Amino acid sequence: MTRFVTLWALLITACTGPEADLPDVGPDAPADATAEIADDTASVTPPPFTAVTFNTGTSEGLADADPDDAYTPQMGVYSDQYYGDGLAWREGIDAVAAFFAEVDPDVVVFQEIFWPGDCPGIPVEAQAGFACEGWAEGDPTVAEAVLGPGWQVMCHVGKPDKCAAVHRRFGSFQGCDADFCLEGMLGSTVTGCGKGARIGRGVIDRVGGGTLTLVNVHGSSGFGLEEQGCRVAQFEQIFVDLGDGAPAASGEVNLVMGDFNTDPWRLTGDPSGRRLLDFVGDGKGFHFVSESGPDATPTYAAFNIDHVVSDALTGSCWHAGVDEGHPAPFEAAYFDHRPAVCALQFPTP
Repeated sequence: MTRFVTLWALLITACTGPEADLPDVGPDAPADATAEIADDTASVTPPPFTAVTFNTGTSEGLADADPDDAYTPQMGVYSDQYYGDGLAWREGIDAVAAFFAEVDPDVVVFQEIFWPGDCPGIPVEAQAGFACEGWAEGDPTVAEAVLGPGWQVMCHVGKPDKCAAVHRRFGSFQGCDADFCLEGMLGSTVTGCGKGARIGRGVIDRVGGGTLTLVNVHGSSGFGLEEQGCRVAQFEQIFVDLGDGAPAASGEVNLVMGDFNTDPWRLTGDPSGRRLLDFVGDGKGFHFVSESGPDATPTYAAFNIDHVVSDALTGSCWHAGVDEGHPAPFEAAYFDHRPAVCALQFPTP
């Protein structure tokens, strides 16, 4: 028995390194020494991971921004009319795939990523150069195509252009056994604010133990009182009640990311921004991991509306195409948001 316990301690030392400061387990060690080893190894902080939020949408006017790129004004019309201005242009899809291959994230949330299940209703002349050209039922979705193999993807109820993904080396979604679950994210419609859920919750069972609750956010767009009121209700879904009696962000560790469509520091008259700051900030239960404040990097036009929030995770983010040393995912004028890429750390147990 002594030989077995000694070998066990040597194996743990080899795996964790001398920094683990394991207790002595020898012939004269106390009987509870092995329990001390279990406690020490269980308290090791999980490794950092990378998370990305990317609104992959475009705007019709961007088709005129660069006359030298292949995205023509007619394509801009088709994108707006048939693709909801979500990521559907093949050259854009290839650029995003290359971006993710380089960044190599563990967790991703998308807003405005085209759902090819709509392809049968799109005229053939509007399919050339887009995701629908040659697409058939059973082919990868756009989200799956840009991420590549090894991922699990879930989308919002009634909103297939809003999806979340986790790499299987990091974990897997509860309630989704397949690689793709169309309406796997939990959520509900806010009455009077369009159809489908703009807030989605997915719980990830992490490899190595524990969970991460991932909340994807796409607040209603617009500056009118109606749109502002919708965002207030949507933010309350995140922090008060998703519709099932609990906040969307109600897990043991919560990561809330997406396009909130408000900049609380530059759009001070927006009640949805003020409501967001009721829950997030110094002395609150949640904090901004991404840059915040009146001087924060704009992620859409002149505004900082793409945010990363957590209750327990710490880290930092950069924005592709804005921050020095991090070029845009695509040289062509196509995307109107800047993705946030964050290195995040779990708290020490």
